[in-house]
Amino acid sequence: MDNKKSFQGLNDQQVEDNRHKYGENILTPPQKTSLWSLFLEKFNDPIIRILLVAWVLSMIIAGVHCWGPEAKGFSAFLEPIGIFFAIILASGVGFFFEVKANKAFDVLNTVNDDIQVKVIRNGNICQITRKDVVVGDIVVLETGEEIPADGNLIEAISLQINESTLTGEPVIAKTTNEADFEEDATYPSNRVMRGTTVVDGHGIMEVDLVGDATGYGKVYEGSQIDNNIDTPLQVQLKGLAKIISKVGYTIAGATFVALLAKLFILHPNLLLMDMISHILNIFMIAVTLIVVSVPEGLPMSVTLSLALSMNRMLKTNNLVRKMHACETMGATTVICTDKTGTLTQNQMQVYQTNFYNLPDQQLKDDELSNLIKEGISVNSTAYLDYSEEKVKTLGNPTEAALLLWLNNQGQNYLALREGAKIIEQLTFSTERKYMATLVYSPLLGKKILYVKGAPEIVLAKSKRVAIGGGYKSAAETKYEIEQQLLSYQNQAMRTLGFAYQIVEDNRTESFFSEGHLIGDTNLTYLGIVAISDPVRADVPAAVQSCLDAGISVKIVTGDTPGTAKEIGRQIGIWNPEIDTDQNIITGPGFEALNDDEALDRVLDLKIMCRARPTDKQRLVQLLQKRDAVVAVTGDGTNDAPALKAAQVGLSMGDGTSVAKEASDITILDNSFSSITRAVMWGRSLYRNIQKFLLFQLTINVVACIIVLVGSILGTESPLTVTQMLWVNLIMDTFAAAALASLPPQERVMKYKPRKSGINGDFIITKKMTYTIFSVGFLFILMLVGVLLYFYNDGTLSAYELSEFFTIFVMLQFWNMFNAKAYGDKKSAFSDLKESKAFLFVSSLIIVGQYLIVTFGGKMFNVVPLAWKDWGIIIASTFVVLFVGEIVRIIAGIKNNDV
Repeated sequence: MDNKKSFQGLNDQQVEDNRHKYGENILTPPQKTSLWSLFLEKFNDPIIRILLVAWVLSMIIAGVHCWGPEAKGFSAFLEPIGIFFAIILASGVGFFFEVKANKAFDVLNTVNDDIQVKVIRNGNICQITRKDVVVGDIVVLETGEEIPADGNLIEAISLQINESTLTGEPVIAKTTNEADFEEDATYPSNRVMRGTTVVDGHGIMEVDLVGDATGYGKVYEGSQIDNNIDTPLQVQLKGLAKIISKVGYTIAGATFVALLAKLFILHPNLLLMDMISHILNIFMIAVTLIVVSVPEGLPMSVTLSLALSMNRMLKTNNLVRKMHACETMGATTVICTDKTGTLTQNQMQVYQTNFYNLPDQQLKDDELSNLIKEGISVNSTAYLDYSEEKVKTLGNPTEAALLLWLNNQGQNYLALREGAKIIEQLTFSTERKYMATLVYSPLLGKKILYVKGAPEIVLAKSKRVAIGGGYKSAAETKYEIEQQLLSYQNQAMRTLGFAYQIVEDNRTESFFSEGHLIGDTNLTYLGIVAISDPVRADVPAAVQSCLDAGISVKIVTGDTPGTAKEIGRQIGIWNPEIDTDQNIITGPGFEALNDDEALDRVLDLKIMCRARPTDKQRLVQLLQKRDAVVAVTGDGTNDAPALKAAQVGLSMGDGTSVAKEASDITILDNSFSSITRAVMWGRSLYRNIQKFLLFQLTINVVACIIVLVGSILGTESPLTVTQMLWVNLIMDTFAAAALASLPPQERVMKYKPRKSGINGDFIITKKMTYTIFSVGFLFILMLVGVLLYFYNDGTLSAYELSEFFTIFVMLQFWNMFNAKAYGDKKSAFSDLKESKAFLFVSSLIIVGQYLIVTFGGKMFNVVPLAWKDWGIIIASTFVVLFVGEIVRIIAGIKNNDV
């Protein structure tokens, strides 16, 4: 304490001056998007924009019908009102679910700037909040504390820092001795950074950067820059909107020209006012065709599909903040993943013990077991926290891993530690690389000296090795032990050696001199322990699932090349016999490549090690230039720029607030397998949207042709505006809900990802186009046949028009089942047990149609139908599904033959 008091620190005036000059130690929070702006963002959807155009045109038509010669009154505005509600509903649903997700995220991502920090001011140690730290402050650092700002060390005693939030390195030794500086360290050995934590030792730092100026702050600021990259679905919908616009305007234009030519040919001598009236009528028909060609239910269906998936993905531990991220995961071609905390558990654990005289490595109630468990317990400064279901570690993670091993063996380390009386202790330091503790052992009734540390150093201080049920000299076993160590080190593991000495009761001399063990020790070497940050149990299978799905997985970490390669080998992406230096690169090496060189290499890379935040971000951007759809996973502040730059950023639930703020999806259980589930959800969602498009566009093709043929023949459409509103808005919304409710399918993970970019796969495939027009044409033939049958007496009664309307709806209803089975190469009736929501929503369409026909009256221009006719209509229209089933059976037989 006296040494700390020798630092004067800042006085009160200097504190105020530096706060004014350099600013406060607060990160500028990201500017929150207002609710109004968030709502208006929904109108950037290309289909919504087409719908807005359709709404304006529909208003024009309604105005003419309302106040024109026909004088239909305000009933003419039913269609534009319906379209308006479709727009508001589609945008409102998306808005509601995103606001709901953001509220959940805000609770998850609360940052506390009121953490207490010890500083030296006016020559005294005092406590202030983290936000009150200023440049020039002298900060006292102790084990377990988070470093409040960036600065240089003035003093470092056995100081070890967890830099995993910035570099991926869980333990970095820090020192003020230049001779011990690590040359290839990401940050200088005497520099400590905001957001990292002290895991062992203590020190004193002088702050030189605070708030946004810190490395943590710069990454945080960079993570807020919008990447302005459209998601694959947005690109697809923009393309679809252009096609719909072109087709609608082309048909409308061609119809206008054809009808105008027909008018001039058949009626060349019309009066001017009559001519203007006819031309206006033709224009109205053309505008009607544009409106009919727009799938009014599409925005709602896409939004509903995304919103339902967003809600259901939360149940599988995926908190989705941005709706389009649901589907984008399905288009992902590359996953760039952090190592620490994502692939690994971010908790050091004992991989293997080699106590040579301990059978089966199981602790018992004998002298050797007592020496091992007591030595681990007392010769340590770490602790375990049992306050939660999962045991947490406090202090040096390597020492804590040993305590976890004891805990798993059913041993209470704290009882052993408190039961032994510590006589002398030499704490671990990076300089001497070992720790020693002299205790009076109640288990053995003697004084024992316990030593642990770097195996080769502890072995060098030992006289003998307890091995083979007896003892051998240290020199005799040195080669065998070195080979064991080499095997562990090749697997990027940390190793510790253990030794002990039973001390005579009458010895009074100290074992320690000038911070080291004295030379007359008589240590017995017990064995070695290999410790690692283990790969999460579910990761290898999850990574293999991604590889099978055609998704490339790349490790991007701040760790060493050896550690990164070993983790890559364990998860199945690195093969030492095949992979070469072409497949791995360091951050500095990547930075040295110009963009052309890096662009040629990015797809071959499997591992980037010693990576800094800018390296990760550049890698993502270059992959995107190669038309890759990139998802980035990470939990550290260093991952934030890459998370933001990617099409989908996936943060871990226990990651830093900066990482979560930059992400689109937060994986609440920190499991890589949740990421593969998100991919499965995304792919299934895209297929469900395709199925709805197949269903919706078939309706629009049929409606367009009906209006077109009716206008050319000069007859009224057999379907009224309100009936088409029911079909295009309400029924389509039900259909969207039904198809969106279909459960995700495991088999989508067997397919390669669809192509993205300029030459990528279009959402409407050639097969879908063929199906839409062929089925639409068949529907037209059937409907025209029905009309001709009803028109046999020269008139269409209200009852016959009600039957026609119901037949039209039931044809679409059964076609929805065909759409459900589209692309699955199996019956529409398969998986019905897992599709209860689909059946429920489908039944609502039948109920809705019955209620409209029975009680709709004049509003829908219908009259109730007899039960007999309901049965005939349902049975006769079922032929649509029956034919579809036959087609799928034939296709299945052909596939089996192949």
